[in-house]
Amino acid sequence: MEFGTPAFGAGLLQIIGIDIVLSGDNALVIALACRSLPTNQRKWGILLGTGAAIALRIAFAAAIVYVLEIPLLKFAGALLLVWVAIKLVVSEQDGTASASGKHEATTLWEAVRIVAIADAVMSLDNVLAVAAAAKGSVMLLALGIAISIPLMVVGSAMMLWLLDRVPLLAVAGSGLLGWIAGGLAAHDPIVGPWIAAQVSWLPVALPYLTCIGVMAFGLVLRRRAAIVTAGQTP
Repeated sequence: MEFGTPAFGAGLLQIIGIDIVLSGDNALVIALACRSLPTNQRKWGILLGTGAAIALRIAFAAAIVYVLEIPLLKFAGALLLVWVAIKLVVSEQDGTASASGKHEATTLWEAVRIVAIADAVMSLDNVLAVAAAAKGSVMLLALGIAISIPLMVVGSAMMLWLLDRVPLLAVAGSGLLGWIAGGLAAHDPIVGPWIAAQVSWLPVALPYLTCIGVMAFGLVLRRRAAIVTAGQTP
């Protein structure tokens, strides 16, 4: 696929569309993980989180053929994503301050670690979609990765602004990660058919179930943690 041809232009438009849709998931994770950071560390959290996501996409793009042959990869990724989503709900604190008045925040590197784990899962689907649109063009694949950088940086900053003003959206965002996890598990080449053989409607319902389950379980754990904290307050 040569530069300047109609096929190249069509492929580039497809990749831009894919990046707009899928980079939003990465931006959401970065925003959720960085929201608990002090204000002066948020910019670094966004930049380092975006850097981790891009590094993972490059690694997946370089080894996509080998990655696809790993059995149960999507199922393992779904479990990791559920863990990240629940952790983000539990760590989310309305008011972001403890009873003692001290700011409760994760460290910068803890936030980056959470982003890297989630991005390791979600970047796989992003690279697969972009690789399919690129149809073997290394230039298109590189452009797809380059285009996703500003989308994630700007998207993360916008979502952080929104989460500060509507804290309840953090729970909804974690539910979205649960939805993605359910979809990954349902489309795993090994687990997906096994699930369908047990209960025919479960693969379709699984994203809904994981979405609701993540939000409910995370809220229960967060409420329990809040009760424990209140009981320890003098």
